[in-house]
Amino acid sequence: MIALLQRVSAARVEVDDAVIGEIGRGLLVLLGVEAGDTAADGEHLIERLLNYRVFADDAGRMNRSLRDIDGGLLLVPQFTLAADTRKGLRPGFSTAARPELGRELFDHALAFAGARHAQVGQGRFGADMQVTLTNDGPVTFWLQTGGGRR
Repeated sequence: MIALLQRVSAARVEVDDAVIGEIGRGLLVLLGVEAGDTAADGEHLIERLLNYRVFADDAGRMNRSLRDIDGGLLLVPQFTLAADTRKGLRPGFSTAARPELGRELFDHALAFAGARHAQVGQGRFGADMQVTLTNDGPVTFWLQTGGGRR
């Protein structure tokens, strides 16, 4: 499972001109599911996201986590993160999970996050979404667990 996380001062997701997910200060996370990923991979990734230290402490160092600052978590499914881009001029998606598994594992990760953190927003699997964010820093990290092992 892949998470592209961005530290944000605000972020939101719209579908058909309606806001379906929104946070203030926190993490916007684009989540990609790869073939071979499991629910345990999603749980591990969510725990990392909630505890990953990307927010500044009083000395200006990245020593605080999302939990420490009581920030928002906005999870947005994005299958294109699982694309194989190693060769050619067009991405291949043989490394991505099938849509049914992708939806199941995204929903599981979302529920797992919601049970462990108060402020969780979401995008909509399979929808044409408009994502707006103000990247704070900018700070962006790529986390991966499961199949790809980065």
